[in-house]
Amino acid sequence: MANLIAKEAPDFTAWAVMEDNEINTEFKLSSYKGKYVILFFYPLDFTFVCPTEILAFNEKLEEFKKRDAEVIGVSIDSVHTHRAWKRTPREKGGIGPIKYPLVSDLTRSIGRAYDVLFDDAVAVRALFLIDREGIIKHVTLNEDALGRNINETLRTLDALRHYDQHGKVCPANWEEGGESLDRSTESVVNYLSKFAKKD
Repeated sequence: MANLIAKEAPDFTAWAVMEDNEINTEFKLSSYKGKYVILFFYPLDFTFVCPTEILAFNEKLEEFKKRDAEVIGVSIDSVHTHRAWKRTPREKGGIGPIKYPLVSDLTRSIGRAYDVLFDDAVAVRALFLIDREGIIKHVTLNEDALGRNINETLRTLDALRHYDQHGKVCPANWEEGGESLDRSTESVVNYLSKFAKKD
């Protein structure tokens, strides 16, 4: 996966269940060029941690859209299973009316292209932040027992957008409105000297 950083995101055409529960048989990642994309993989529908993540992304979806970003989920389940899961009430283990696409990777070709399959079976919890040119800028990978932090995904997206807009790099724990740095020794020295004064 590390060898995908700073490279073009592998394109794919697949079946997907869209926001309106309709099935798109020609869903293309490349159609999202011009926007930021949060492409996340999860193991399986109708499981345990997965619905909590899918719902958490959905709850923050407007925050992603405000940042000109789209969210796309991928698992090895069929579109029919995705749709059944969306039609199952949350109180019965379903996810309800999710407002972003869920892609079917039955052949596992997408998972292989992104190198996220465990034992060539199901995807681990992988997330790719793709910029407006289709280049992968950020990757995370979790074992299936560990759910992701959606706020951290938003923070990382903010950092990428800040860099794209201002050309300044974002230090550790940077948040929107925080101080960023030029790519220069002087800028780093000035930033670090503030910490020295606190010691």
